[in-house]
Amino acid sequence: MKAKILFVCLGNICRSPAAEGVMKAIVHREGRDEDFLIDSAGIGSWHVGQLPDWRMRRHGEMRGYHFNSLARQFSADDFDRFDLILAMDDENYDSIESRSRHESDMQKVRILADYLTSHRGVTTIPDPYYGGAHAFEYALDLIEDACESLFEQL
Repeated sequence: MKAKILFVCLGNICRSPAAEGVMKAIVHREGRDEDFLIDSAGIGSWHVGQLPDWRMRRHGEMRGYHFNSLARQFSADDFDRFDLILAMDDENYDSIESRSRHESDMQKVRILADYLTSHRGVTTIPDPYYGGAHAFEYALDLIEDACESLFEQL
């Protein structure tokens, strides 16, 4: 049975497609592609159909990743399609919660930063959108840390 994981951020152009790409790379590295379904979505619809932000793609490429999924909006149907839904921050978590239909939906939702091991004490994956290169690098550092830990726990 496949583990079905969904990463969610605000617009699905920076953090969540990066987490999707990083997690897919980890799964591929471990030869477990057939065991996972990994996707990403955004709370808002502003960027639906667009590639991830060019800056995130560039910073990902410098680390050997290819972030090429197209943005889509999170929907209540995602609660049925995925086993684990990972929000990038508390606001994303609250937005997901507002779309839940019953308590069992929220049992699938976690904050990605809860899986951090090398960055203990950090409670969110900050949105790099309005930051410079350092913000994108830091977000990727956190995403890599959390996704490695997440994979080990699955």
